[in-house]
Amino acid sequence: MTVRATRLRSLGWIWTCAAFTSGLLAAGLWFASARAWQEFQTRAYVAGFAVYEDLRIGKSPPSGISIVPLPPKAASLADAGQFEQLPGFSDRSFVTNLSILTDSSAPVSGRELTLAVMSDRLVYPVSDILSGIDQTGPEKMGNLTRLLATYCSEPILIARYGRGAWQQVDGTDIWGCRAAPTDLRLPTILVAIVALAVILTSVGNVSDSFTRFSTALRDRKRRGGPNSYEADGPAELRDIVSAVNEHLDAERMQLEKRATVLSGVSHDLGTPATRVRLRAALIPDVELREKLEADVDQMTGMIESVLTYTRSELSIEEPRQISLTSLVEALVADYQDMGLPVTLKKLAPVAVQGGTSVFMSRRGHGSLPETRRILVVGRPISLKRALTNLIDNALKYGRHAEVQLETDAKIATITVEDKGADLSVSDIEALMAPFRRGSNSGSSDGFGLGLTIAATIAEQHGGTLSFEAGEQGLRARLQITRQ
Repeated sequence: MTVRATRLRSLGWIWTCAAFTSGLLAAGLWFASARAWQEFQTRAYVAGFAVYEDLRIGKSPPSGISIVPLPPKAASLADAGQFEQLPGFSDRSFVTNLSILTDSSAPVSGRELTLAVMSDRLVYPVSDILSGIDQTGPEKMGNLTRLLATYCSEPILIARYGRGAWQQVDGTDIWGCRAAPTDLRLPTILVAIVALAVILTSVGNVSDSFTRFSTALRDRKRRGGPNSYEADGPAELRDIVSAVNEHLDAERMQLEKRATVLSGVSHDLGTPATRVRLRAALIPDVELREKLEADVDQMTGMIESVLTYTRSELSIEEPRQISLTSLVEALVADYQDMGLPVTLKKLAPVAVQGGTSVFMSRRGHGSLPETRRILVVGRPISLKRALTNLIDNALKYGRHAEVQLETDAKIATITVEDKGADLSVSDIEALMAPFRRGSNSGSSDGFGLGLTIAATIAEQHGGTLSFEAGEQGLRARLQITRQ
């Protein structure tokens, strides 16, 4: 038992380690990428402070930032606010204009930083930067350069502090797209999703292998099955399949031995029964001779009934697609040909409502034919035997049998209703046990196996045999699965 559990436990450990490793790797890549982006934006924020101080007091810019004055012609265009026409900026047609006050208490003092962000891709949302009243000028400039680093572009700043000269600020080596670190967060999500999909697929495959085997085993009686099963999956499943195959072999051998013994008994009783019947013919007492012959017939009939029940358990007949409608109609017709009171209740026509047309506002109506075919996958000989037993039972106890066939998408139901049987539902359900006969059976034929055989055949077709009170007597309901 320990060896069997080890295989599946090892697989569980592999799944757990794979999930933990992939999660750890994804988390590591995510946090590393997030930290690299945070450092990149921090450098851009600090660079904004340096740019502000250089524009304010002419301090030399840090490494990676170039600040040069605009030519006179370009400066005159900047004074007129025509930044789009600046020479050398034709590839940067997106302009973001903003002004940063260095002293909010004196907005007209001339200490104002005027900026135009020339971008090749977008206009920047700078409203949040300008709305911060409690921020100083350097802080606003740092927030601007951090905003530039947030988006992938190559922006150039055209700036003027107060009434000074226009300056061209190029810091793309610090806040440009090419300076940005590689963002691994999206690939990290994809890696995590792929790892999770692989793990779930592996778990699902193992689960499906158990499910497929259980479904095949559950449908064995209804659809038939091989003598042995094979299944791909963990060692535990293979051990289960091996144990089931051994059980099926033992059960099949036991049933075959039972059928062989009963066949031998039936054959061996044939010769003595024939001799008894011949010797009984020599008895001059007619009444005694008839009783003896009846006993012999009952003895041989009982053996044949037990043999029939055993053969129904073996499920020798292969299931196939049949028309249940034709089977029921043919069987009822056979009884009627023999002059027995067996009737078939017709199905009510199914009304179908049509659609409207461009010529008529009223909908058309129609109905499906009453003789529509009901197809099922089953064993026709077994089903005919089960239905025969139910009809014979209704004739024996209720003197009349009315058969009806109903169906839906999944279940087909054959009902057999008698006319005024003296048995109750509980009484008739008790007769489903082997060799049980009704108290009012009298001297009628039968050995108490008819309902048992019918219930066994119903189970072989994925259904049930039940009884309920009908309009005039008892109603037997034989349900089978259509697919």
